[in-house]
Amino acid sequence: MEPKEAKIIVEHGTDVTLVTFTDENILEEQQIRRLERALLPVVRENQEKRLVLNFQNVKFMSSSFLGLLVKVHKRVVEMGGGLQLCNLDPKIYKVFEITQLVKIFDIVRPAGQ
Repeated sequence: MEPKEAKIIVEHGTDVTLVTFTDENILEEQQIRRLERALLPVVRENQEKRLVLNFQNVKFMSSSFLGLLVKVHKRVVEMGGGLQLCNLDPKIYKVFEITQLVKIFDIVRPAGQ
């Protein structure tokens, strides 16, 4: 059986680029490598802009994916841009808290959370 292709939707605005992850589960190494190949060109093209990663569809993710997010954050900052994460599932947000990644990432939290 062929592994399911990881997908993202990229929307370009004037001073922001929105990337929405379409997969509910981001767990497998192959999937994460495909996401990296899809995300890094977006980061390169997004110089000095804000990049927003939308997690509205994501319910589960692996620690390897956290590593990719740290790498993306580093590249965005090096290029003079900013990175925000939005629509994190409360369970995923808890992982960011436990790993102290809330201190690194700009996470937009819905009101009341």
